Amino acid sequence: MCLCGCLAEDNARIILLAVVLIVYMLAGATLFQRLESDFEIRQTTEFWRVYHAFRRHHLRGSPLALQRLHELLYAYGNASATGIINKRRRWDFPGSFHFVGTIVSTIGYGSTAPQTTAGKAAVVLYGFFGCSGGILFFNLFLERIITFLAWILRSWHVHRLRRRLRRSTLISRRMSKSSNTQRSSLPDILDDDDHAILDQWKPSVYWVMLFLSVISCTIVCCAAALYAPLESWDYFDALYFAFVSFTTIGFGDFVSTQKPNYPYVHWYRFTNFIFLVMGCCCIYSLMNVTSIVMKLGLNYVIHKLQYGNRDVAAPYLPRRQSSVSTIYSKRRPTRLVGRDSIRAEDNSETPRRMSGEMISMKDFLSANKVSLAVMQKQLYDAAQKQRGGGSLVATPNHQVLKPGAVGPLAIASEKFESKSTINRTKK
Repeated sequence: MCLCGCLAEDNARIILLAVVLIVYMLAGATLFQRLESDFEIRQTTEFWRVYHAFRRHHLRGSPLALQRLHELLYAYGNASATGIINKRRRWDFPGSFHFVGTIVSTIGYGSTAPQTTAGKAAVVLYGFFGCSGGILFFNLFLERIITFLAWILRSWHVHRLRRRLRRSTLISRRMSKSSNTQRSSLPDILDDDDHAILDQWKPSVYWVMLFLSVISCTIVCCAAALYAPLESWDYFDALYFAFVSFTTIGFGDFVSTQKPNYPYVHWYRFTNFIFLVMGCCCIYSLMNVTSIVMKLGLNYVIHKLQYGNRDVAAPYLPRRQSSVSTIYSKRRPTRLVGRDSIRAEDNSETPRRMSGEMISMKDFLSANKVSLAVMQKQLYDAAQKQRGGGSLVATPNHQVLKPGAVGPLAIASEKFESKSTINRTKK
């Protein structure tokens, strides 16, 4: 508690995350040691059993033959590791394209690797720009996929608003005593003022995480259904390969398109490329959204350590105003309180929030975030001023970059948090 109080929130968060990751890695090491150690020992024992049985039956008292056997085993191990035995060529054009794809996507299976000095030097330069372009592509895809999901969720949100407002209006009409003052038609809930309110609406990170999980699982399952029969793998092995590839871990124990012959080989290579691109992009987006949820958990733990069980949710988590209550309050002076709503105190400056609503990213990250647009404008202005020889103009509102305001986490966070809390409170 004292440590969290002495540190800034960003520093406390990264220290807490480091501790959690270390504990997580220690637990993982213990788990995989228990799962894999016995099998490794059995494999080692089986190899030496076969080796000594071969020596007893075929190499009795022949040192030269034993030396030749060791040379054969060494050459076979190298050939198997580099993939020149019972596999297709590594450095024809399709194989080379597969290799650069593993570089740009940062998968790096290790099944194909340059052997010459010139090739290794080329990988250093080519990989730097290739990985940079690949990360940029993943980030741009992250923006587009979250924007697309936000559009879907916003359309669903507007549809729910229509239904709830229509139901509330009909109930109010029935309760009204004077029928002469009633309107002849239901109010249009999407006028100019309401558009301004709905434009500020952002989807819940949990809904986006759910949609991305469904999409990612669908792609992984479809890819596994393709790999299993063509590569002669079990379906679970194909699922394992798809996950390891799409997360860009790339162990290299399973690699696709490595056999000498395939039915419809060109279509299979094209489909494999599409699956790798779509899988990497979707899993990358899902992992970034998941990292935001993990960050929320870290924030919760930090504030629990700082304040204990004291009620500090109000100053730390600004409540967002329900879109339904905001729009409906314009229509009628009397506020209707639903069974899932929370009454706010008369002297409270915090707008009320429906208890059924999921808390948006704005509620958690507005205090210590800078929008991606501000960061991009700062970098663009700096480049323009350096090119023109002028001085850098201060950024509007004197916003500064803070830890966590750059990178994919900032891209995803900017899609969830509202742009201006101050403007809404003034209105």
